[in-house]
Amino acid sequence: MVEFVVPEPDYDRYSNRQLAAVPLAVLALALLVLAGWTLMTGTPVTPGIEFTGGTEIQIATDASQSEVRQSLDFEIDSVQPIAGSNEFIVTTQATDSNAIGSAARSAGYEVVSIQSRSASFGADAQRLALIGIGVAFVGMSLLIFVLFRSFVPSIAVVASAFSDIIIPLALMNVFQIKLSLGSVAALLMLIGYSVDSDILLNNHILRRRGSFYESTYRAMQTGVTMTVTSISAMTVMWIVSSLFGIPLLPDLAIVLVFGLVADLMNTYMLNLSLLRWYKYEGVAR
Repeated sequence: MVEFVVPEPDYDRYSNRQLAAVPLAVLALALLVLAGWTLMTGTPVTPGIEFTGGTEIQIATDASQSEVRQSLDFEIDSVQPIAGSNEFIVTTQATDSNAIGSAARSAGYEVVSIQSRSASFGADAQRLALIGIGVAFVGMSLLIFVLFRSFVPSIAVVASAFSDIIIPLALMNVFQIKLSLGSVAALLMLIGYSVDSDILLNNHILRRRGSFYESTYRAMQTGVTMTVTSISAMTVMWIVSSLFGIPLLPDLAIVLVFGLVADLMNTYMLNLSLLRWYKYEGVAR
């Protein structure tokens, strides 16, 4: 059995500015990516067919992935093979399922299933998804301020959670991952993951006995172990679901991996630097 040991970092070597510089620089870069993407496309992240409307058709054929893409006479967003079978899932933003089904049959493919979503339904779904993420984040922020009743520890948690969402969104653009129901679910889950690790750190430092660094290390032993375990599980889920063509799960898993890696950085560099400043130089003196 492999034992995971959390190393004890030497925080004394770094000032608060040095600790905060890296996560803040990554956050600034992520915001620039989202701003640039918005200027180019009109949206911070490219929405999938769940939010734009479109059609998803599953076909059976012995042709290759490239042959499928070349033989269909409608605009194709993606062609995804289903592992262990001769089937492909083809997505397009066209919404005429009858015409798409006819085009696939004319190309010699067996249509296994086909489903479409209207553009108006997609727009409604996108609006509801954004409202859901916004409400969850605002509700989390209010709860954090109620729990700690102090500005700096509370803003440290909120800032870390904000960065944990922004960084995966930027990486979705970099790796051309569209906004889907799976990625929206992952963003909502990241709010919970982030708050959990940040509250764990804050509670150990502010409300338990022991020196600052002793409390930090105790929190890291639990928090880092949980986060690394989750990253490993999500990586396995992404590999398996991608190989077998399971819908939603690949997007959910990879966005969670992005966010959890960002959470390690934000919790134990950004959040910790703010807490150390608060305890030794700020109002908690």
